[in-house]
Amino acid sequence: MARLNVNGKTYDVDVGPDTPLLWAIRENIGLTGTKYGCGIAQCGACTVHIDGVATRSCSFPASAAEGKEIVTIEGLAANGALTKVQQAWINNDVPQCGYCQSGMIMAVTALLKEKPKPTDADIDREITNICRCGTYQQVRAAIHEAANA
Repeated sequence: MARLNVNGKTYDVDVGPDTPLLWAIRENIGLTGTKYGCGIAQCGACTVHIDGVATRSCSFPASAAEGKEIVTIEGLAANGALTKVQQAWINNDVPQCGYCQSGMIMAVTALLKEKPKPTDADIDREITNICRCGTYQQVRAAIHEAANA
């Protein structure tokens, strides 16, 4: 059993200590915005924030998340108002298939918290999420728009 604080709510989930946080979030809590992509923390589709740090939840044990603040894509918008990153995503037509986008938005949100005005080099170094549709130019434009919002 793990007690998880997700998007400001506490959940008791019946999972083993080695169960990836991703599965606790999706299968036990029912928040399906966080996606399974590769299972080896390479693609970033499963990115959530743990105590404000972008973390790939497919390789992070649920037991290690106890006592920490977890935020998923569902927890970003406040009272239905999109964040500046989410709005920039729409403005720049970033999503194609959309599968990677929740993880990408979470990674970018964390980047802008640490570096409010990232350079292209910062983006290249920090945003390592994989987009199979290849929307990287739109992602970069959206990051710069959100940084200037």
